[in-house]
Amino acid sequence: PTGLEHADLVLDGIVGIGGRGGLRPPAVALVERAAAGPGLMVAVDVPSGVDASTGAVHGTAFPAQHTVTFGALKTGLVVGDGRGYAGEVHLVDIGLDLPPADTHQLTDADAVARIRPPASDDDKYSQGVVGVVAGSSVYPGAAVLCTGAALRTRPGLVRYAGTAAAGVRAAWPEAIVTEGRPGDAGRVQSWVVGPGMGTDDDAHSVLAEVLASDLPVLVDADALTMAARDPDLVRRRQAPTVLTPHDREFARFGFEVGADRVGGARRLAADLGAVVLLKGDATVVAAPDGAAYVNATGTPWLATAGTGDVLSGIVGALLATGLPADEAAAVAAHVHGRVGQLAAEGGPLIAGDLVRRLPATLARLRGAPAGRLGD
Repeated sequence: PTGLEHADLVLDGIVGIGGRGGLRPPAVALVERAAAGPGLMVAVDVPSGVDASTGAVHGTAFPAQHTVTFGALKTGLVVGDGRGYAGEVHLVDIGLDLPPADTHQLTDADAVARIRPPASDDDKYSQGVVGVVAGSSVYPGAAVLCTGAALRTRPGLVRYAGTAAAGVRAAWPEAIVTEGRPGDAGRVQSWVVGPGMGTDDDAHSVLAEVLASDLPVLVDADALTMAARDPDLVRRRQAPTVLTPHDREFARFGFEVGADRVGGARRLAADLGAVVLLKGDATVVAAPDGAAYVNATGTPWLATAGTGDVLSGIVGALLATGLPADEAAAVAAHVHGRVGQLAAEGGPLIAGDLVRRLPATLARLRGAPAGRLGD
């Protein structure tokens, strides 16, 4: 078409939602010409070149500033490389009779509805007790961040059992600190294990002890490395398990994530019989039965040391309240992303900022006054 480089508006309908593979050369030429001009780039249903089901992009895709999609969000608009080509997504209800979705995206209202505020008859034991095994003499900060996030999220009590006891005791006098093994810590309703704990024989023994329990367990960081070496520690569990790998940790379990991030997470979840929270620009949560969530919150500023330890503490706190493991992971990812967005309003963030801003974020999600955001 002539004048494409000078158009005020470019509507993309080259390929529909059934398109697979890369665009053909004539379509690539059209996309490149449109992208070189000043026009507003709008995709219809899904940008051409983006796999609607997976978000995979092979070669060139239409770089939409806005995507108008119909009936339901397409997975490829919110995950993988496709997320970066979709721009701002607008969903239009056209009255389609759609089957039940197997991939979901939480809203703020969805997330906060799953975080029950304390009732008048609650006590510290009825609100969930979290056990934390994290940190070491080399990485005491992991223990401090993980414990702090658990305390700030929801539970009535947090018990710490690890080798960074002095740091946790100094930072969080509200936590009950045990310097022995997890079995010495007392009654808990969930465990968080892994951040900064090391991978030596003693750490492996502690991980095996925690995973031998009949309680929900969040497995992160060093514990993921050890679980990848001995995956039967996870496979033989009957109680819920949540794994929180990034892409490199995921690959240690035997295969790469690949372009289909939801599919990859589902595959690992089914193999291990565990919920997999795959960290990334759009975090994916997959359950062994195939149910999945794609997170809609977050900021690139979260890509800094210690923020994963905070996420682990949040997940552990929600597991202790009795939420199903996949919901606890999805809600935690949503809250973690929101608190990151709030913290980033002041510029570059550090992990401790997330812990400090958790109460204000949860209050905002509930619609309650939270005071000044800088407090």
